[in-house]
Amino acid sequence: MSIVLTSAQNRFLRGVAHDLKALLQIGGKGVTPAFLAELDEVLERHELVKVKIAAEDRDTRDGMIEELAKASGSALVQRIGHVAVLYRPAKEKRQIVLPRG
Repeated sequence: MSIVLTSAQNRFLRGVAHDLKALLQIGGKGVTPAFLAELDEVLERHELVKVKIAAEDRDTRDGMIEELAKASGSALVQRIGHVAVLYRPAKEKRQIVLPRG
């Protein structure tokens, strides 16, 4: 289940994410089950997360970002260089209210 965002919602989330620091970082081991478990927990707590990807090759980074979004059921909001912003609404307490349309 992946989330589809409208352009207005995407713009809104990019604005919210602007001042965030990267909470997670993927190293040389790549996407591991432990990393996905941590990402799931952080997404549930924060909803909007910056992830730093330490892969030199652009295609490798893109593959990792796609894998993260698919495995966590989140939407890719933005990708700049080595940093990706992922969004998934919390199941329990929602903190971010998206604009309509």
